[in-house]
Amino acid sequence: MFEHRQEEMERLMKENEDFRRIFNRHQELDKRVTAAELGTAPMEDLALVQLKKEKLWAKDKLAQIMDTQ
Repeated sequence: MFEHRQEEMERLMKENEDFRRIFNRHQELDKRVTAAELGTAPMEDLALVQLKKEKLWAKDKLAQIMDTQ
């Protein structure tokens, strides 16, 4: 995620508490979505959709923070 902006991400991880918190949440959601899709952590379809929506919100928020810094 945002590989082309790695330096900026590293700086924000150190300097911006909100960015760090949202980034960590996105990583957690990514792991849960992947596990559900692989079948290692079964869940209802609606729950998976909700996780994906939250993950997308987190990614959008990270991009927004990066664009305003």
